[in-house]
Amino acid sequence: MQKSYHNSNKISVSFDDDKSVSGAGLLLLDKLSTLLDIEKVANEKIDLGSAPGRANPGRKVLTLVNSLALGGECIDDADVLRSGSTQKVLSHKVMAPSTLGTFLRSFTFGHVRQLDSLFEEVLGKAWALGAGPGDNPLIIDIDSTIVEVYGKEKEESGYGYTNVLGQHPLIATRSDTGEVLHIRHRRGSAHTARGADHFVRETFKRVKRLGANGDITLRADSGFYSSKVFKACLDHNVRFSITAKLTSLVKKAIYSIEESSWIPIDYTLNGEAEVGETKYLDYRLIVRRTRITGEQAELFPNWAYHAFITDLKGDVVFLDQHHRKHAVVELAIKDLKEGSGLNHMPSGKFNANASWCLLVSLAHNMIRWINSIGLEQKGLVTAKTIRRQLLNISGRITKKSRKFILHLPTNWRWEKAFSKVLANLQSLQVLVT
Repeated sequence: MQKSYHNSNKISVSFDDDKSVSGAGLLLLDKLSTLLDIEKVANEKIDLGSAPGRANPGRKVLTLVNSLALGGECIDDADVLRSGSTQKVLSHKVMAPSTLGTFLRSFTFGHVRQLDSLFEEVLGKAWALGAGPGDNPLIIDIDSTIVEVYGKEKEESGYGYTNVLGQHPLIATRSDTGEVLHIRHRRGSAHTARGADHFVRETFKRVKRLGANGDITLRADSGFYSSKVFKACLDHNVRFSITAKLTSLVKKAIYSIEESSWIPIDYTLNGEAEVGETKYLDYRLIVRRTRITGEQAELFPNWAYHAFITDLKGDVVFLDQHHRKHAVVELAIKDLKEGSGLNHMPSGKFNANASWCLLVSLAHNMIRWINSIGLEQKGLVTAKTIRRQLLNISGRITKKSRKFILHLPTNWRWEKAFSKVLANLQSLQVLVT
């Protein structure tokens, strides 16, 4: 075996490099946030009155968003932005975690709505820069998720359908990019469908205000199966595809499908699957049935049914495949929870946590816009990928001829991608100004 000439035992450690940068990809985030005027919009939208955290809301919003985009999962993680020369790649002052905590605890329900208005305006600005659907079809997936907490002292924490102590936000995402379009925080004991009709109406109005001019479709699971949600879709000229609850009436409709009408599909490896269609509540009820074949068939001899109600046009095989793609909402929720801050609620105050949800969603979207605006790439990409390749890069700041130079690692595999994002954002900045 070849002998190594490197011995980690001979390396000493000293935290004394004032020029080091933790997360050099903050430069890209800062360019994007400047394009979107986040600090200016925050200062205009958020007015905390005489509350202790009222000063400079724009700086606080950006500090939290940048920290979350880098993978911060709690308020204290924002201190990473104050290390070495990290602040020099940002155009705003970085605020201390204690100040950020005071800021979030100052929020009332009305202030959360102000932050939601900021979220919408920034989303609209990003869409205007090229990230929006424009005249193309837009598919909205909605779902709810339980954010687990570890103490009943946190306001409005409770047990929901998962029997896990937590809080229970509603989330609407864009199917082709994973962007969060709308998020509404709720108490932990809230039923999945609580406020769903109002939530989807707000979402429809929002995307149309922001320039979604093509056909819009809503996809959801059985938690949102209700006449109120159907009516909300009809009132806003939105198509829908929603999983049906297997009530006795729905089962009766399923059993009315003729055996000769079932169409075999390629769905499962160890069994067989078929799709069929019937009418229910004046809509199309499309049903997929599956059963096991082979050695285990005698244990589960009967068909298992999964049905959804829709007003979409098309053949049943295509619509079944289309509805199954609703699962992409879980990828967005996974991204929000793994490295983007929604794996827990940081405060004992409910409205502080509601504002946290919005900031997490904004940070999540910033990563999506790095991909769609900066890299000019369409489609889903995990936040972890962008974070690893373009954001969490070690760097070093030097100064030459009165200019700062950000030095990044030699042989960085994603150098071209980083340079492309930076060049595109800089060219957009020139156009905007």
